[in-house]
Amino acid sequence: MPDEAEMTGVEGGTPAKSLEKIGDRKLKPSTMMMGHGFDPALSEGALKPPIFLTSTFVFPNAAAGKRHFEGVTGKRPGGADGLVYSRFNGPNQEILEDRLAVWDEAEDALAFSSGMSAIATLFLAMTKPGDTIVHSGPLYAATETLIGRILGKFGVKWLDFPAGATREEIDAVLTEASAGHVALIYLESPANPTNALVDVEAVRASRDAIFADMDVKPPIAIDNTFLGPLWSQPLKHGADIVVYSLTKYAGGHSDLVAGGVLGTKEHINTIRSMRNTIGTICDPNTAWMLLRSLETLELRMSRAGENAIKVCKFLREHPKVDSMGYLGFITDARQQDIYDRHCTGAGSTFSLLVKGGEAEAFRFLDALRIAKLAVSLGGTETLASHPAAMTHLSVPQERKTALGITDNLVRISIGVEDADDLIADFDQALAAI
Repeated sequence: MPDEAEMTGVEGGTPAKSLEKIGDRKLKPSTMMMGHGFDPALSEGALKPPIFLTSTFVFPNAAAGKRHFEGVTGKRPGGADGLVYSRFNGPNQEILEDRLAVWDEAEDALAFSSGMSAIATLFLAMTKPGDTIVHSGPLYAATETLIGRILGKFGVKWLDFPAGATREEIDAVLTEASAGHVALIYLESPANPTNALVDVEAVRASRDAIFADMDVKPPIAIDNTFLGPLWSQPLKHGADIVVYSLTKYAGGHSDLVAGGVLGTKEHINTIRSMRNTIGTICDPNTAWMLLRSLETLELRMSRAGENAIKVCKFLREHPKVDSMGYLGFITDARQQDIYDRHCTGAGSTFSLLVKGGEAEAFRFLDALRIAKLAVSLGGTETLASHPAAMTHLSVPQERKTALGITDNLVRISIGVEDADDLIADFDQALAAI
């Protein structure tokens, strides 16, 4: 990262070191979100970072310009030493990336224009024709499409294992894949929309055993959107790279689209080089809005999680509900074991299987009055959708069936409204079935 004197264009400025400790006490992420990575003295004393609406940045001298482009073009690792051009970096984006890394205790982070641009940039940076991606299933439908249909056109192959796979099942798939070149192991946990958990520790152990003779083992990347960063931190359990749709909990207000990738500096440098080439960085206004949202991330996620517990307790006992995919009510012993080792909370997004089929699910959705019928999750408002007919419509029927994406499955994301009001809404909507 550049120093902030260079970042904000203030001549002769010396940036204040970001406060990370008071004595021996390490500050919590919720505290650091209020100022980490930004010095008001370098921006006219502004309490909050200004929005830097500029496409390009002035170099102090030609030698600095050369040095920055050496980083941008990859001739020197680590990216530019300073600001170059808004396709590569910018003050708002770099402050955002500093703060994103805090939550997961990652070495570095990158911000993108959407969750899918983050995933696509990751895949393009890590794979080449003939490589294999091993992934858990199900994945977000657009991710499955990207792997199976788009990368497949360029000779990238894939193998998958179910989200709840045992170590033996993971071993079998990775062993089969190791006959070729495995470029990436890609996970999504909880799986979308079934909420099945992936045993990241088992995947790491399997990867390390099967590829023990390789100097460079295939990195493990994981989409942590459903639980991160508050309820799950996969870097602590063996993942090398964490992916987010920042549109969801990080943004949290359903008013922006963005993505993030976090991990080791080595992996982030590789992904940054691809981002610099194809220009998938987020814009400064979106970065600024995310900085605003990160200040209340813990508050919003905590309230939504508390609401979800109350709502799900009601729904579990309702006669019109067949079953639920909520991490607070796990009935499978292996899934419970994964949850106990990997998670600190059950989240606020879950699947609800109503009694009946598509017609009954549609009646329920159409009758909702507080909850909004819309895709996405992690916002301040409660949302409900029908994955089989909406987000996963493009997934072949046989795969939807195999993955448990049924016609009576509704995905619900609980917001920060009053929990009892939400219960009343779900109660009257279920009466429509």
